[in-house]
Amino acid sequence: MRWAAVAIVISVMSLSGPSLSQELGDDWGADIESFLLGTYSRRTSGETPDGHEFLLAEERLRLDLSVWSEKIETEARVKLDGAHDSIDGEFDIDLREAYLDYSAGNSDLRLGRQIATWGVGDLLFINDVFPKDWVSFFSGRPLEYLKLGIDGARVNYSTSALNVEFMIVTDFKPDTLPTPRRFFLHDDFSGIAERMQVHPDTGLDNPELALRLYRRIGGFDASAYAYRGYWRSPGQAPDDYDVPTQVTHFFPQLSVYGISAQGQAMGGILSLEGGYYDSRDDNAGVDPAVANSEIRFLLGYQRQLSEDFTIGVQYYAEVMMDFGAYERTLPTVITPRNKYRDTATIRLTRFLQHQTWMLSLFAFYSPAEQDYLLQPQVDYKVSDSFSATLGANLFGGEQQTTFLGQFDRNDNLYLTLRYDF
Repeated sequence: MRWAAVAIVISVMSLSGPSLSQELGDDWGADIESFLLGTYSRRTSGETPDGHEFLLAEERLRLDLSVWSEKIETEARVKLDGAHDSIDGEFDIDLREAYLDYSAGNSDLRLGRQIATWGVGDLLFINDVFPKDWVSFFSGRPLEYLKLGIDGARVNYSTSALNVEFMIVTDFKPDTLPTPRRFFLHDDFSGIAERMQVHPDTGLDNPELALRLYRRIGGFDASAYAYRGYWRSPGQAPDDYDVPTQVTHFFPQLSVYGISAQGQAMGGILSLEGGYYDSRDDNAGVDPAVANSEIRFLLGYQRQLSEDFTIGVQYYAEVMMDFGAYERTLPTVITPRNKYRDTATIRLTRFLQHQTWMLSLFAFYSPAEQDYLLQPQVDYKVSDSFSATLGANLFGGEQQTTFLGQFDRNDNLYLTLRYDF
C-alpha cells in the first residue's frame, strides 16, 4: 500500500504543469509544486529515553497538486508527503490535505481533509480548537507541521452585514503529544505500563461542530466562535487511585465559546482574544480525570520598528473554574495545578542582506509557573530553490512538573534543509 502511493507520487510528478493542463483540456488548469525536506534535531546532552541522540531525523518528499476549473468554480488540491524516519528506518505516507472546493454566489464549500486556523494568537491558541502536532513544534520541523488536517466539510457564506463559517468534523483527531519514548516527561502514572486509549465515537451521526461569525467593526476584524466537541489532550483515569494497575486515556466532551478582534492601533497591530472552555463531562469540577472548565484570554501587540525589524509581544492566561472543588477532590497521586496559569511571549524578527537572511527569536515565559521555552532561529535563502534553517528549543523551569519545566532535559538543536522544484 505504501509503495503504491509512492508510485502514484512519482508518476504524477513526472507530468509538468503545462503537460498536465493539456491532458485536462482548455477549461481546466493545473499546477504541481514539490520540495525535498530534511529535518535533523539532536539533543544537546545525553540520549533520548529509547537510547538515541536524535529526537528527530527524517527526510520528506512533498507533492502539492492543484487542479481547477474557473468555468465551474471548482478546485481540487492534494498535499502528500512521503516521509522516511532515519532513526527507525521506517517509511510512511502523510496525507496533509486532500479537499475539493466549490463556489456558488456568496457561498463556498470545502470538502475533505483540510487545515483550519482560527483566532489571532501567535503560537497561543484559544478559539483555534483544531488539532496540533506538538512533537513537530518541540523538535524543529517547519512551523506548517504544527497544524494537523481534519476530515469534514467547511461552508463559508458572505454578506455585507456578516460572514459565516461553519465546520463539520467527522473524524476526531487528538493533538500529537510528546511521549516518554523520545522525550523526558512528567507523568503521575509513569510506573503503570498498562495503558488504554479510547477515542470519541465520531462520524456523520456524531460530528464535531464549529462556527465562526465575523465582520469588520470600527477598523478591527472581529469574530465570535462556538465549538462543540472534545478536549484534544486526554484525561487519565486509573482503575484505582490508591493502587493503580491500568490507566485509560480518554477525551472528555468540551464546548468553547469565544471572541477575538485584531486591527491597527498605537502604531502597530493590536490583538484581543478570549474564550470560555465548558468541560461538559464534569461541570462541577469534581472528577480528577477530567479537566475543569476554564476562562482563557490573550492580549497581543506587534509593531514594525524599522523596514526589516519587527517585534511582537503577548500576554495569555488560563483561569480554572470550580477550583475549590478541584482541590477538595484531588487524589494525592495527582500533581496539583494552579488556579491561574499565564504565559508572556516575545517575537523578534530581523531580515538582512535583501531578506536572504532572517534572524528570529520566539520566547515563552510563565510568571505563574516560572518556566520557559526559547526558540532562536537563523534562516538563509541560498537561492530561489534552496534554503537552510538552524535553530534550537531550549527549555527550563524551577520545577519539572510544570508545562514547560517538564521538558527541561529535552533541549535540542535542529537543522532543516529544503529544496523546492
